[in-house]
Amino acid sequence: MKWVADKARWAREMFLGRAPVAVVLASLLAGAVVAKEPESWPQWRGVARDGHSQSTGLARDWNEQPPRLEWMSEGLGGGYASVSIADGKIFTMGNVEGGQAVIALDQQDGHVLWKQLVTEQVPQHGYEGSRCTPTFDDGRLYVVASSGRIVCLNAGDGDVIWARDFSDWGGRMMSGWGFSESPLVDGDRVICTPGGEQGTVVALNKRTGANVWAAQVPNQIGDGKNHNDTGLNPGAAYSSVVISNAAGVKQYVQLLGQGVVGIRASDGRYLWGYEDAANNVANIPTPIPVGDRIFCSTGYGTGSALLEISGRGNNISAREVYFLDQRTFQNHHGGIILVGEYLYSGHRHNEGFPICVELATGEVVWGGNQRGEGSGSAAVAYADGLLIYRYQNGTVALVEATPDGYELKGSFQPEFQERESWAHPVIVDGRLYLREQDKLMCYDLRAR
Repeated sequence: MKWVADKARWAREMFLGRAPVAVVLASLLAGAVVAKEPESWPQWRGVARDGHSQSTGLARDWNEQPPRLEWMSEGLGGGYASVSIADGKIFTMGNVEGGQAVIALDQQDGHVLWKQLVTEQVPQHGYEGSRCTPTFDDGRLYVVASSGRIVCLNAGDGDVIWARDFSDWGGRMMSGWGFSESPLVDGDRVICTPGGEQGTVVALNKRTGANVWAAQVPNQIGDGKNHNDTGLNPGAAYSSVVISNAAGVKQYVQLLGQGVVGIRASDGRYLWGYEDAANNVANIPTPIPVGDRIFCSTGYGTGSALLEISGRGNNISAREVYFLDQRTFQNHHGGIILVGEYLYSGHRHNEGFPICVELATGEVVWGGNQRGEGSGSAAVAYADGLLIYRYQNGTVALVEATPDGYELKGSFQPEFQERESWAHPVIVDGRLYLREQDKLMCYDLRAR
C-alpha cells in the first residue's frame, strides 16, 4: 500500500510542479507504453527490395475469412506502377492530363493529397502508362518517368526539388516499352539506370542530383554467347538495382539489356557481367542477392541461373553454378520471392504457374506444371508465412510459403479490374493494396 500512496503523492506533486525531475522521469518511464514502429513499404518490393512485408497476424484461410474491401480510391491516372507507403501516405505514378505525374494519397482512406507532373507531356511507348514505384527517403521521393527522367520531390507537398534527363548520359532502352526502373537510395546517393554509353548505371547526390559517378558497361559482357544463342540489345532493361556484398565488395547489381552486371558502389567500376539469363526482348525480374550468390531469371524463352561471385580487388568474376532452361523455370515478370532457402514465383512465359525451387540446387520442389487460380503472369509478395499471387486477369490467391507442397488457402476477384493487373501487390499493417490503373483498392487481411 505504501507504493500506491507514494505514487499518488508523486502524481499530486507533479501536478503542482514540486516533484524532483528524477522522480518525474522515473514515473513517466515506468508507465510508458512502447509504441509499435509503423510498418512501411518505402520503395519497390518493400524495405529490403525482396517482396517481404513486416505484417503479421493475417487470416490464414481466405475461404473461411475472405479479404474485406476497406476502400477504393481513384485519381491515380493510367499505368502499371505499384505503390510505396511511408509517413502516413501512399505514393504512386500515373499518366494524367498534361503528362506523367506523381500522386500522393492518404493512407487511411485513400483520398488524393496532391499530384505533381514530372513530364511535360504524356510519354509515348508501348503499353502506355507509368511503371516506377516511387522511393521514399527522409521526406523526399525519387522517381523515374517512363520517358527517361529522374526527379526528386518533396514528399509532403510534391514540389520538385531537382530533375535530370537520361539523355545526359545518352539514355537508351533495350526495347520500346518505356523506362521502368524504381531508383535506389543508398546513403547520400540515388542510383538509377539510364542505359547509355556515357552512363549505363549512375550514382547521383540525392540532395542535388549532381554526378557522383557514371558506370560504363560494355555492350557485350560475359563470353559473348548465351543459352538462347541470340544477339542481345544493350541499354536499360525493366529491372531495378539491388545491393550485394558478394566477394566482400559492396556492389550494385542490375539486370540490363545485355545481362546481369555488378558495379562497384564506391566508384562505379564495372566488375562482372553475365548474359546467359538475358533475352533480346525484355529483361524484367529484379535479381536476388544472397551472400556471395546472385539468382536471376527472365522470360521470353530464356530461363534462370544462380551465380557465384568471387575474386579480389578489381578482379571480380561471376561463375555460373547452374542454369535452368525455359521449361524448368523462367519468370516472365511479377518477381521471385526468397523465403529461407527456397524460391517462390510464377513460372512460364505469361503464365504464372506457381513454383517452388530450391536455391542451392535449382531443383523444382513443387509446381511449375499446373495453372494457378488466375491467368497470365503473376506478381508475388510475402507476409506472415504466406504468399500472395496477383494474376494478370486480376485474381488474387493465397498460398502457404512452404516447400512441403502447394497449398492454396483461397482466392478472390477484386472489386475492380481493368486491362492487365501487373502492378505488384503491397502489404502494410495487415492491409493489401492493389493498384489497378486509375484506382487503388485497400483490403483488410487481418485475422478477425
